Amino acid sequence: MRHLTVARALTGALLLQIALGAFLVLGDLSSGDFSLPRFGPSAPRLTQPVTPGDQRRTFAPNRDLPPLSPLRDPGKLPNRLALTEAEGGTWRLEGTIAEGDAERIIAALDGAPGIERLILQSPGGSVPDALAIGRHLRQMGLGTRMLEGEFCYSACPYLLAAGTPRDIPEGASVGVHQHYFGESTLLPAFVAVEQIQRGQGDVMEYLQEMGIDPMVLRPALATPADQIYILLPEELARYKFVTPEG
Repeated sequence: MRHLTVARALTGALLLQIALGAFLVLGDLSSGDFSLPRFGPSAPRLTQPVTPGDQRRTFAPNRDLPPLSPLRDPGKLPNRLALTEAEGGTWRLEGTIAEGDAERIIAALDGAPGIERLILQSPGGSVPDALAIGRHLRQMGLGTRMLEGEFCYSACPYLLAAGTPRDIPEGASVGVHQHYFGESTLLPAFVAVEQIQRGQGDVMEYLQEMGIDPMVLRPALATPADQIYILLPEELARYKFVTPEG
């Protein structure tokens, strides 16, 4: 009986993934601006240039960085988000988004004197923490920026989405992929499935709150967690990451 319950839970999760994917694809089709990415059996390294229809790359945060600007080497980013002052109301928020970072970073933001905007650079990390920080950024009315030659991947675009305005130069790299929502192998299958469903629902609700088109989840859901889908400038505009002020 237990095996039957697990099987039913996994089947339900699979059907949900298929239905959500179909919904997102149909939404893109109805927009009249749809092109199916040409995904091969394996993705090239992140160091290879990205062209339309060839945007999925292997992704290992501790190994691969995009070849964007030889003048801007991020070096080794912090293992946890770090908030540092730049100049003129601009601060930098960079590093991996670790579990528990939301409470710490929110407190740091509240204590940052004269903060008006954030420059972001991160390989991603904890989605729930990114959503919590992003909602706080929106409450504070902070702008978000990227710099040419820097990157914002995985959960980082949720921080980027919170900015009012958002400034994304053409030489910056923004990437999305599938996320994990509860990775413990000790959890029963039905609990893990419930976490995935709830997590995807939270992300869709968050994107709508931030004014981002949830259709950005289409390429994200099609890209495994060990790869990254690089959004082209026209896609950043289509999914409303680019604001008129940016």
